[in-house]
Amino acid sequence: MKDFNNVDEILDFAIKNEQQAVDFYRELAAKTQNSDMRETFEKFAIEEVGHKAKLTKVKEDKIFTINKEVIIDLKLADYVDHVRPSENMSYQDALILAMKREKSAFILYTKLASKTTNKDLQELFLQLAQEESKHKMMFEIEYDEVILREN
Repeated sequence: MKDFNNVDEILDFAIKNEQQAVDFYRELAAKTQNSDMRETFEKFAIEEVGHKAKLTKVKEDKIFTINKEVIIDLKLADYVDHVRPSENMSYQDALILAMKREKSAFILYTKLASKTTNKDLQELFLQLAQEESKHKMMFEIEYDEVILREN
């Protein structure tokens, strides 16, 4: 597990995670046969681009500070899924993977919000966490309506 030595490393990690989410949703959009879900995946990709932009601005403006010992303790790698969509991934597996990614992102942003005393950053991270939670709920609803009802 990688220890983070400074705030820039944490933000770089979060920015990279957002880019992976963008790529993930674009790949799913390209693979799904369901036009409504394709549109949803494309929308989520755009939202993740916005998340990445917000984090990049925080990094560029240098407004995020936390104690070094907290940085080492974050264990951010625990909050991401490294599974990539495959050519033969079922729709059910894609939805499960999407739910897991959104849950991981929610936990990541909630953890980051708890590690800063900067109220603006807390609000930003909590807003991002809430958006990720909404994404997860949408995938859970889709899973319930499409996968569970078929079985």
